[in-house]
Amino acid sequence: MAGEQRNVAPGTDVLIRKVDSHLATLRGGLHGPELELAERLARCLRELVIATAQASAADRGQVRVAVHYFVLRRESRGRLLSVRSLTAAERVVDKVLRQLGRRDLLAELHRDRPVLDDALPIGDALLR
Repeated sequence: MAGEQRNVAPGTDVLIRKVDSHLATLRGGLHGPELELAERLARCLRELVIATAQASAADRGQVRVAVHYFVLRRESRGRLLSVRSLTAAERVVDKVLRQLGRRDLLAELHRDRPVLDDALPIGDALLR
């Protein structure tokens, strides 16, 4: 099997593996719109990780925050996966995309969700 040759930074593959691993876990417990949201977020994060591989440390740090927020599901209880945490991850990912000028990757499924204030630093936005 021939693999695709990519020139990416070492940390890039680690982040993509985290996203892919988490998505595989979600596929076992989510269905319908929730699974679609998780898959869109994962696609968006993968592309963002690759696109920022050669970017500034600050930009790569924002992408790492978004990946970790997607992967770490604080509201989960055992085998039950919380939809609310996916919605929170969506808001964080969308905020990072806007801050990095990648509106083309916005993963919003529902436009009526609250929008984070772009003026707030990403760390403050996570605490809201």
